Amino acid sequence: MGKVYAITSGKGGTGKTMFAVNMGAMLAMDGHKVVLLDMDMGLRNIDLYLGLENKVVYNLMDVLSGLCRIRQALIKDRRFGDRLYLISASPGRDTRDITPMHMQVLCDKLKKKFDYIIIDAPAGLGDGLTLSVAAADSAVIITEAEAASVRDADTVDRELQKMGIRERICIVNKVHGDLVTIGAMPGLSTVSRGMRLQIEGVIQYDDNIYLSCNKGVPIVMKKETYIEKNFRKILKRILAAGSQRQNDINKHE
Repeated sequence: MGKVYAITSGKGGTGKTMFAVNMGAMLAMDGHKVVLLDMDMGLRNIDLYLGLENKVVYNLMDVLSGLCRIRQALIKDRRFGDRLYLISASPGRDTRDITPMHMQVLCDKLKKKFDYIIIDAPAGLGDGLTLSVAAADSAVIITEAEAASVRDADTVDRELQKMGIRERICIVNKVHGDLVTIGAMPGLSTVSRGMRLQIEGVIQYDDNIYLSCNKGVPIVMKKETYIEKNFRKILKRILAAGSQRQNDINKHE
């Protein structure tokens, strides 16, 4: 059975979608079968980040509402063989009545065919977040080393805890080492104090990451770069956190 990760953030612009795409790409490169679900309704971007925008016919809301079958909405990224798929979000605001149970049923079906389901949740709080994490086993919170971003990320973390998501992981993105050194940007110790979660990964600001998004090529596809190696370390920590959590559950059963 597959595992569901919800990629979240307190505010927009933190690099949440970039992280979701590269996490999925790296898992696929490692031989796992992965599907990316874009839940950012009206603000979808995963199709652009994978260069698949011209392949979208049906979207996630079409699946959840029963308009089409799952297989009709699945878009294969052929660069990864048969291992990476996307179900895109609807291009605009969608008023179809969807409940958390719809997401639970969908993810239960996808778990039978995929090792990992990665959900790109909308930024902030609200019904979109509730739907996105309804079937999640784990949540990854992406924040920047910036006061408002950290505060909002902590608010999302508290909400996720209320929703029963026990496995929550924090990643700090867009870190400018030079600005941290001169005190113009909060350091990791300051970010850590602003959140209750331990920071499991740091991604340095690099123009190449954003160039790769614009080109529709996940940055981790370029192997042996410091960026790819860093993503691999972060991914190991994320997967290890899940394994430890499962071990703890097994011990108490």
